[in-house]
Amino acid sequence: MGRPIVAITMGDPAGIGPEIIAKAMADPSIQDRARVFVIGDRGRLELAMDVVGSALKVNSIGEPSQARFEAGTIDCLDVPSVRADLPWGELSAEAGHAAYLFLEKAVELSTLNKIDAICTAPLNKAALHAGGHKFPGHTELLAQLTGTDEVSMMLTAPKMRVIHVTTHLGLLDAVARIDGPLVYRTIKRGYDLLIRSGITNPQIAVCAINPHAGENGLFGNGEEAIKIEPGIKQAQAEGIDAFGPLPADTVFFRAGRGDFDLVVAMYHDQGHGPVKVLGLENGVNITVGLPVVRTSVDHGTAFDIAGENIADHKSLLEALRQAIDLAPPRPEGK
Repeated sequence: MGRPIVAITMGDPAGIGPEIIAKAMADPSIQDRARVFVIGDRGRLELAMDVVGSALKVNSIGEPSQARFEAGTIDCLDVPSVRADLPWGELSAEAGHAAYLFLEKAVELSTLNKIDAICTAPLNKAALHAGGHKFPGHTELLAQLTGTDEVSMMLTAPKMRVIHVTTHLGLLDAVARIDGPLVYRTIKRGYDLLIRSGITNPQIAVCAINPHAGENGLFGNGEEAIKIEPGIKQAQAEGIDAFGPLPADTVFFRAGRGDFDLVVAMYHDQGHGPVKVLGLENGVNITVGLPVVRTSVDHGTAFDIAGENIADHKSLLEALRQAIDLAPPRPEGK
């Protein structure tokens, strides 16, 4: 059937992205299942390879068709963007703009159908803003670059998947934003992704906003009935097994023991907290609703350890594996 072509974007070149890429690309199982190359600054990648003591060689390319996809080689689509003496672990507009350029190139290649998935190393939001790109993070930036009106963030960890109705909003703003149609669209996006990944008849739990799911109006102002239940009922009417609104203080325990394939969280920390407790090093961020598969590590740039060969690359490996699983296969040679 062939192997998909997956591009890894370097993220902020002053952070741990270049290091974890250098480590992950040494894993032979990745190239066995996909054709993977890096989009980033070649000079920075070579510096990171020196940091981690990598024996791999860099093959600089101008487009994916020039990649070798060979053992012992990292193919790098070179986007020169930072000076050679850029310090590790320091916030800069230069590095923030570079992270934007890497992602912009990946979206361009996906639009031209030259890649099947994007796997992103972390960027730094403050650096991104300093570089002139006022986005809350990767998710919103990818939506803008691909012309997508609405996407959802899904986090995965061992034994759990969580999709978010809202993400980078203050809590009061998030509650105001939630309504039945948005809850329905989030459930449907998660359901479609699980079906595509081979899960038949997914069981989906939908979190409440208030403690004890409002306790029949005892807590809150009826948000469960007004804002959440209409979306659940619409999903159920289409044959989706969606349950709730359920109290968030117990639903994640139930999901962890296998009762549910997916939890729908109402706001950022409601969903992020349980996933990160279960395993930050194995967490993966999936953007659901884009015209291209996109996965990412579920951690930041870790400026405090950048350039020291300390960073763990397990989350990037897991993100690559999930990108490969979700991407359509591509005939060899194309």
